[in-house]
Amino acid sequence: MIHLEDIHSLTDFARNTKAYAKKLKKTGRPAVLTVNGRAEFVVQDAKSYQQILDDAERYAEERKLDQALREMESGKLHSEREAIEALGLKAKKPTRRK
Repeated sequence: MIHLEDIHSLTDFARNTKAYAKKLKKTGRPAVLTVNGRAEFVVQDAKSYQQILDDAERYAEERKLDQALREMESGKLHSEREAIEALGLKAKKPTRRK
């Protein structure tokens, strides 16, 4: 969520970059930069941005797992042999190690 105090003009940001950088790092919140009163850019410190990327990746993986669980629960599972046949591959016979 964007806080009203985190919306600034691009001109002000350019004039006071060091102060904004310090605030971004301290709060971890993004800032919206406006041009002619319209939101144009969002800036954020690297650590907070990386956290967002990590969270998004984790969420995507959880969605994949949820989908797999739903398929498993609905009986949409195949044995290894069925999967190989469905892919049009030939199953390799196991070999013994000597």
